[in-house]
Amino acid sequence: MIVALAGKKAAYEITTGNPGWFGPDGGSGYSSPQLFNLNGEEEVLFMSKQRAVSIEPGTGKKKWEYTWEIQDRILQPSYIEGNDLLLSGENISIRRVSVKKEADIYKVDKLWESSDYKVNFNDFIIHKDYAYGFDGPYFTCLDLKDGKRMWRGARYRGFQILLADQDLLLILTEKGEVALVSAVPEKFTELATIRVLNAKTWSHPVLAGNILVVRNHEEMAAYRLNKER
Repeated sequence: MIVALAGKKAAYEITTGNPGWFGPDGGSGYSSPQLFNLNGEEEVLFMSKQRAVSIEPGTGKKKWEYTWEIQDRILQPSYIEGNDLLLSGENISIRRVSVKKEADIYKVDKLWESSDYKVNFNDFIIHKDYAYGFDGPYFTCLDLKDGKRMWRGARYRGFQILLADQDLLLILTEKGEVALVSAVPEKFTELATIRVLNAKTWSHPVLAGNILVVRNHEEMAAYRLNKER
């Protein structure tokens, strides 16, 4: 089990709880460890205030790092394709980087940087070469080829789940509503909205089969999603 202790990385044996290794201190941050397979190798990526750091899961040894100093990140990196990752800075910009390995030497290249999408206290969903998420309070679609914004939609501020087989996004908003939005780059389309909670909501929705679970600091609810014939 690999965890982030603020900006420091650590591994523990699941059966005993004994520590396995402790990695270098990466500075403050709120990002969780993310497992990726790049250049044919497994690695765990951490984001902190100063940089993105990749480590070997078994040893904690640093594989590579990408310096990008910014305020504390609450965001997660995302895998795009090949050896490319999408990294974000709080309220600043978003970057696509490519990680290459040649003769045991790693090189991280920035492919583009976009200020059309300033992520804040949220993550994003990648679907069919586009990223969907929140630019401040506005739901937004970004083209991953060049970082250009395709559209900016409704003012929700919330968290989302991808229903990939249906090209749909299910969004739980800060106001306690669930909105269903088309995951397509051509235009923003809200298909439906319904209130599910009655207080400010800052939690991710969870989908287990066809059961949608939502919660906030006051209440929790479960809904059965039935597909109409």
